[in-house]
Amino acid sequence: MALRKASAYSRRRVRPYTRKSKVKSKSYVKAVPPIKIVKYKMGNEKAYEEGKLPFVIELVSDIDVQIRDNAIEATRQFINKKMDKSYAGQYFFHIQIYPHHIQRENKMLTGAGSDRMQTGMQKSFGKTIGRAAIVKKGKTIFLIATSTQKASQLVRRTLTVIKPKLPGTTKILSKNLAISQIPLSP
Repeated sequence: MALRKASAYSRRRVRPYTRKSKVKSKSYVKAVPPIKIVKYKMGNEKAYEEGKLPFVIELVSDIDVQIRDNAIEATRQFINKKMDKSYAGQYFFHIQIYPHHIQRENKMLTGAGSDRMQTGMQKSFGKTIGRAAIVKKGKTIFLIATSTQKASQLVRRTLTVIKPKLPGTTKILSKNLAISQIPLSP
């Protein structure tokens, strides 16, 4: 079965729906699909914590949106491969969002005689088909820290390439932590 297009979910109200029922067993989602994201932190985390990676680039959401875990994983693989190929050990990459929201679909039959086989919207809580991260406006999606200006330019180009893979609109923000840590003279 093919994946439903993202607009089936991303244009909806971005709030997780919780079913409430008098029967306790019907008040929660029974089968939760596994998360497709393999890693959340990649690269040299120790160098980032020590402050040796001063150039920080962030991909920030411009709107409230749901991002599916398979889209996050696809972009993670692309970014990590580019950075590992060019600057192995000289970067830190962190995914800042987590796919908590469970997406459901009320499958409908099509074809001749299908009207006798299903109940339509009656009790249509839907079966789980995937997970998504609910991202608010201004929330950082990816954080990438690098050691050189040249590496940060590669990160900006890479983030520009992956922007169409993610739903909604995003912007790229840059910070130089080395400049912000220079003490001001009296």
